[in-house]
Amino acid sequence: MSEAILANANLVLPDRMLRGAVTLRDGRIADIAEGSAAPAGTVDCGGDLVMPGLIELHTDNLERHIQPRPKVDWPHANAIVAHDAELASVGITTVFDALRVGSIPDGQRHEKAYARDLATELVQMRDAHGLRISHFLHLRAEICSETLVDELASFSAGDRVGLVSLMDHTPGQRQFRDLSKLKTYAMSKNGMTEDQFTEHVAQLRSVRERFGATHEDVAVAEARRLGAILASHDDTTPEQADQSAERGVRLAEFPTTREAAEALRTHGIAVMMGAPNLVRGGSHSGNVAASELAADGLLDIVSSDYVPAALLMAAVMLGDLWDDLPRGIATVTRAPADAANLPDRGRIEAGARADLIRVSRWAGTPMVRETWVRGRRVA
Repeated sequence: MSEAILANANLVLPDRMLRGAVTLRDGRIADIAEGSAAPAGTVDCGGDLVMPGLIELHTDNLERHIQPRPKVDWPHANAIVAHDAELASVGITTVFDALRVGSIPDGQRHEKAYARDLATELVQMRDAHGLRISHFLHLRAEICSETLVDELASFSAGDRVGLVSLMDHTPGQRQFRDLSKLKTYAMSKNGMTEDQFTEHVAQLRSVRERFGATHEDVAVAEARRLGAILASHDDTTPEQADQSAERGVRLAEFPTTREAAEALRTHGIAVMMGAPNLVRGGSHSGNVAASELAADGLLDIVSSDYVPAALLMAAVMLGDLWDDLPRGIATVTRAPADAANLPDRGRIEAGARADLIRVSRWAGTPMVRETWVRGRRVA
């Protein structure tokens, strides 16, 4: 039997704060006790916050590790290990690694299918207990692509696909309804000329016209086959929110307008926004600010998106905004666990997985000091 006691901590419980101790036994939370004592043999947290490990539903961080520079392909196993360690260090104990499925091999960006090969290595490392934290797959189904059907068909239940999101990046709508924003993004990131950008837009629109409707239907069906939660992406209008509800969407990633967020909520769809949006004070694409939705009670879940360390920072900022730290922390723990149908984690209560983090604050900035996964310290 393995056991550890984290004592003299400010515990972030689902609905309140408690100065006390939490006992971790055989990978589960065995007991919660009130008091500031720290007997010999316990971990004296010195009044630091102890909260559930963070749950990340949408991060592109693994892709950043496999391609640290444009046209640089990094060895997958090394990239997975580095990604896993980075997430553990910032308090993330469960991650849904977002992998793009659906490519345009002859496009301006010369996209190649990579998800199946990368997922195979990730699953093998996960099954061999070679990783620190818990990994699920999140397949980003690119509607505006040519290879989506074949790529989705290569996944099975054994891959532990937890999320499938419907990603439609056709120029002129959703995230890139403002073509000037897309132009700036594409030309700076991919080094396109004006003529190349014009050709790129024309090609994407042509691909969407040829494959879009079929890909939407197939992605919805494949999510059902894989037993995955279906998510929408960048809903912009109430009509798109209605369409998401008709498809069976349960999670809305990064709605771009307040109107869409309100409509999604009327359908009982959880609204997720990006932590960088909140930390930076606004969207880099000119879309609705996460802080605006939070202030009006329209934000349920936060995702680190492209900055893993932003997840905890954003949750603490929300706790300060709402003057309710447990509510802020719930956006990165209990709420994503519920949305992803993971009832065994995301809260400090008896019987839950012993996925916990110890956090201190320096000049308002949260700092992860220790991370436990299933009762074992991993960072």
